[in-house]
Amino acid sequence: MIGRARALPFQRIARVRKRIYEILEQAMPDDRVSRVTHAALVVLTLSSVASVVFESVPYYAEHYEPLFLSLELLTVVLFTLEYAFRLWVAPLHPPYRRLKMWRVVARHVFSLPALIDLLTILPFYLTLIMPTDLRAFIIFRIFRFLKLARYSPGIRSLYEAILQEKRALLACLIILASLVLVAASVMHLIEHDAQPEKFGTIPEAMWWAVVTLTTVGYGDVVPVTALGKVVAGLVAIMGLGMLALPVGIVATSFTEVIHRRDFVVTWGIISRVPLFRDLDADDVAQIMRFLRSHTAVPGEIVVRRGELGHSMYFIASGQIELERPKHPSAVIGEGDFFGELAVLKPTRRTTTARALVRTDLLMLDASDLRRLMAERPELGRRVEDASRRGTRPLADDSTGEQEH
Repeated sequence: MIGRARALPFQRIARVRKRIYEILEQAMPDDRVSRVTHAALVVLTLSSVASVVFESVPYYAEHYEPLFLSLELLTVVLFTLEYAFRLWVAPLHPPYRRLKMWRVVARHVFSLPALIDLLTILPFYLTLIMPTDLRAFIIFRIFRFLKLARYSPGIRSLYEAILQEKRALLACLIILASLVLVAASVMHLIEHDAQPEKFGTIPEAMWWAVVTLTTVGYGDVVPVTALGKVVAGLVAIMGLGMLALPVGIVATSFTEVIHRRDFVVTWGIISRVPLFRDLDADDVAQIMRFLRSHTAVPGEIVVRRGELGHSMYFIASGQIELERPKHPSAVIGEGDFFGELAVLKPTRRTTTARALVRTDLLMLDASDLRRLMAERPELGRRVEDASRRGTRPLADDSTGEQEH
């Protein structure tokens, strides 16, 4: 009994630790506390950055100094707690679960998100050690804007795209540096007699090469000889291509990352449908070709009881309320599906599905699936075999269309 009583506090601590992990890492998609927490951190981050910007204006700094200081103290306290909690729950991350504690701490502390979190609070604590005005660390306080990458899937996708193409981008940088060196050397040879103060040496000519290749063209250094102008025109044209090359690389990679992420999410949703659960990757990918998207506004009736079903629906995001006679209403959300029997045989709906919030749906029409099954007989046989074995039990059927 004593050992069990001693174990209870540790169990409570473990539950609290797991709960904090779920909130901070958004481990539960429908967790309202997690969504509110992340929204509050985003607002705090934006407010803190705005405070740093307006504090640089003398008028605001003089009249609102107590407000800026209070916001800074609140920001530091909350971000410090966030940093400490993230360090505490780091062992719960799947990649860290089999590592020793000191390895977990080392990997977490030196990870890029943790370093950004540290930079957001470090300036304040440095002012407690060093007799320096907080504004001297303004550049580090601006780094708080980078925290938004943790809460924005789009920014994370962009970072992943850049990381994925780092070798190609490095090659672009090397080519650009080579062009700067070559262009500066050529212009030095052409213009050094006409403008010795601007093109007298290659390092001096490199300034012109940089602003020309980047298409900035300040106009403070320009060639005056005819040959120099011809070379300058060619360098400017090459600069357009050099700017387009890395932009195109990042844009293509970003598109691939977004499509891959959407593909994985959609694949995961489709594979949950018992009707398609036994299909291989190629078959699921073929079905995904026929999916159409639809966004339902709050209150919109997606399917109505009594109408003839012709499509099944996958919920990519949002919530759908299902109203069935003699049954309590049910709410389903992201990753759920309904109306699967409609893609196999004409069936009248026995449930009304209504969107509670803005809901993104993926639709699969029966005609599209039948056409795909005709094109690929093997896929058709597998779908028909799955339908004979039965789909979800009636208790789990979201539309109530299964009537045996």
